[in-house]
Amino acid sequence: MSINKIENPKFLKALTIDELEKLCTDIREFLIETVSQTGGHLGPNLGVVELTVALHKAFNSPKDKIIFDVGHQSYTHKILTGRAKKFPTLRKYNGLSGFPKASESEHDVWETGHSSTSISAASGFVYARDFLHDNYHVIAVIGDGSLTGGMAYEALNHLGQTNKKIIVVLNDNEMSISQNVGAITNMLNKMRLSRKYIRVKRIYLNVIKKERHIFRFAKRVRDSIKSFFLQNNIFEEMGFEYYGPLDGHDLPTLITTFNKVKTIDKPVLIHVITKKGKGYKYAEEDLEGMWHGVSPFDIDTGKPLKQVNNKLKQWSNIISDGVIELAKQDDKIVAITPAMKNGSGLQNFEKLFPERLIDVGIAEEHAITFAGGLAKSNMKPFVAIYSTFLQRAYDQVSHDLARQKLPVVIGVDRAGLVNGDGETHQGIYDIAFLRHIPNTIIMMPKDALEAYDLLYTAFNSNKLVFIRYPRGQANISGLENHQFQQISIGSWSQVKSGNDFIFISYGPGIAYLDEICIRNNLDATIINARFIKPIDEDLLDTLLKTKMPIIVFEEVAKISGLNSAILEYAQSKRYSTENVYSMAIPDTFVPEGDSKLIYHDLGLDEASLLALIKTIRDDK
Repeated sequence: MSINKIENPKFLKALTIDELEKLCTDIREFLIETVSQTGGHLGPNLGVVELTVALHKAFNSPKDKIIFDVGHQSYTHKILTGRAKKFPTLRKYNGLSGFPKASESEHDVWETGHSSTSISAASGFVYARDFLHDNYHVIAVIGDGSLTGGMAYEALNHLGQTNKKIIVVLNDNEMSISQNVGAITNMLNKMRLSRKYIRVKRIYLNVIKKERHIFRFAKRVRDSIKSFFLQNNIFEEMGFEYYGPLDGHDLPTLITTFNKVKTIDKPVLIHVITKKGKGYKYAEEDLEGMWHGVSPFDIDTGKPLKQVNNKLKQWSNIISDGVIELAKQDDKIVAITPAMKNGSGLQNFEKLFPERLIDVGIAEEHAITFAGGLAKSNMKPFVAIYSTFLQRAYDQVSHDLARQKLPVVIGVDRAGLVNGDGETHQGIYDIAFLRHIPNTIIMMPKDALEAYDLLYTAFNSNKLVFIRYPRGQANISGLENHQFQQISIGSWSQVKSGNDFIFISYGPGIAYLDEICIRNNLDATIINARFIKPIDEDLLDTLLKTKMPIIVFEEVAKISGLNSAILEYAQSKRYSTENVYSMAIPDTFVPEGDSKLIYHDLGLDEASLLALIKTIRDDK
């Protein structure tokens, strides 16, 4: 069957094992071909092809609920549920989402983009099923390091003692985005590497494949084997019936096991071992996470299609390099990452200071409070964390850091719109949920040179500081010989002087507005509000007194952004705000896609800005 002609997973029921294995090969080829053109999460999806096919072979989606953790490994699921023909639009504007999406298919029963949520969500489905006396299976598929997230254990702890029927599939590929860390990883390693246990387990599996009527007897034998070879199995201690480790690419074993556990009326955990990136040489050999999520690439060479510009560098790497330079001067500086070492550009920091780079796993809450403990002990922690992942640690920021006035520098990575990942990864809410917390400083540099100076200022401030930076690239000319400069906290700068309008923005918004002014010959003042909190009250006094129209441009949610701070200040000083206008993101979730197209729909593009200026002029 052509991949593009698949409409739903029902066709799998009639396929033989040989036909299923041929289908898996075809799916892998399809994934490599399409993702090489669109970009996307390649490694995780290549690793779960057989697992996903086996799930849809054994269960009946959407009646049976298959819930993927994180969701970035759901590409095969999308193919089997009739969306292969939409893959050329993957992660594009109004195209196929890279994560489960209910609006795309009834088979996507739960939407997600962050880790460790699947078992909690699945427990809700289980309770609802039992309350309503319904009859279906609930399967949570968790992996890619998501089991290092505390929320997963909260759910396991809850479900393990309920005796409710649920199936948890642990996809153990030894990786999250990069290599997994922590005690849980060590425990799984012991389970995988117990060779005697694996040999005896194979005998057990052969028995249950051949004789259905002796399954219960075989189960008792298996339990004795496991108790002998695996003395400490946390899942069984928590109340789960444990099966594994199983070869996650062995279709007959997977299908047989899934069909067997359907009959068990208690929580079940199936531990499968998969190879992240399976079927594509470069992805299989990747130990650093470079093939976890990729931009378009050449299949034969594995190299990105986009040309490298040596004058540009990723913002994550600029910030990391700045922290490296400061760490060379101060051995109290340590860097913390919640499983995002590569994504946040900290590889070079680790190479230079291996003992001072601490990966805590997918544990954002722990990362923040851990940093607080370090700060309390006179260390100088830097936490690199994506804006949308920082959302998970709101309580820790407020309760553990800000309340105690602990000096921690938090790099808020991916701040602003993020093209491909959509609603779950748009870094547009951090200002709104941070600005109202006392004892905090929020800053965002307009360029790489200012980033170095703001980092220097942050580490010398002895305060809780959030430094925001976007996903894209910035020019690094002049950075190599740059000398760190202290910037007065709360101070803004004037980038351009004009007589008709005042633009106030920060970060990439400064260059964006400057380019619009040049193209359209606008006589405008541009203010770089590099501190979103505290604001520059002295300069703002001067700007408000001019009575010139002020347009506040922000690539964040309009509610509680910088414009709100300006209005609050103006009101407190009884200034008129009739000449203050806001251009920001309205009260909505923003989908995936090219930021230029998103800007148009959100009213942030050049045409919208010029239309606002015309309206202001006409009103005069």
